Amino acid sequence: MSSDPAQLKMVKDIGSQDILMCLTRVPGTERLIYGSSDFKVYDVDMAVEKPKAEPLNGEGHGSYVTGITLAGRHIVSGGYDCRLVWWDVSSRTQVRAADAHEKWIRRVQASPDGTVVASVGDDCVCKLWDAESGRLLHTLTDHKPITPHNFPSMLFAVAFSRDGRLMATGDKVGHVAIWEMPSAKKVGEIEAPLMYTWDPRQRRHSIGGIRSLAFSPDGKHIAVGGTGQIGNVDHLEAPARLEIFEWATQKRTLEMQDAKYKGLIERLEWHPSGAWIAACGGDHKGFVSFYEPNGKVIRQLDAHQHAHDFAFNDDWTKLFTVHHGRLQAWSLKHEPAEAEIPASVG
Repeated sequence: MSSDPAQLKMVKDIGSQDILMCLTRVPGTERLIYGSSDFKVYDVDMAVEKPKAEPLNGEGHGSYVTGITLAGRHIVSGGYDCRLVWWDVSSRTQVRAADAHEKWIRRVQASPDGTVVASVGDDCVCKLWDAESGRLLHTLTDHKPITPHNFPSMLFAVAFSRDGRLMATGDKVGHVAIWEMPSAKKVGEIEAPLMYTWDPRQRRHSIGGIRSLAFSPDGKHIAVGGTGQIGNVDHLEAPARLEIFEWATQKRTLEMQDAKYKGLIERLEWHPSGAWIAACGGDHKGFVSFYEPNGKVIRQLDAHQHAHDFAFNDDWTKLFTVHHGRLQAWSLKHEPAEAEIPASVG
């Protein structure tokens, strides 16, 4: 059965007392691993009738768990305690932990082949780790730790291309660096400054930044998600913002602000066909949106409060999202019209 974002509908809604902040899925299953504001990493099977989340076994984290990824036979999580923790997928137990960053970790992402793990944080450093041994491979420092207005910056986003040959990192002031893998050599950069707001009058601070990145299937374009210029820096009141670049030429091919939803685009993913891009995020209210690469909206629905992360199943017919106080499952299954249903042969 094919995937069709125009058919998007919510099919399962599970409550939680905590903020669910990051998500990954075990391939071939509907087993989800997510990080929570209660400092724990949870495992839940969404294929059963009444899913029940169980914490993984180990010392884990001492603060919010904000990034998680599946890398080979390990799950790797990162948190505001600046630590990375390796967990065994099968036994659901902790394998090792490392003091990885000097400030909060924002996102953790594995390469498509599962051999390398990238972590980014508020120290504006991207670190690359051997997924199996935990050995540090590279430390990348292209992003400036201080904004042009002399306030701390942050490195929020990291993403690999589908073939694993490229990686991108994006920061608070709208700077994106493109890296060649596995050498970790910088090969390009783009700028999306309108995702960053500086307010010198009200609170003398800045807000926004690039929160999500996704390469097109061929690796030639990159989608950048965040929010537009914010009038009141105490609230995420600007429209959600999406830009697409042909990164090698720095040409911007799309610049759009969502007419329906405000807040941050926290997560982006490009469908393998290249036909559409999925996004989630929000301000106090969450959203799930699907766009064509030209910016045309395919389908948008409200989601429970702010949506932090998502994961698709293997055939892209199901989407799982994590929120403030919620885990939700969505269906994208193509439902053929009556005329399309073949007549039985008797």
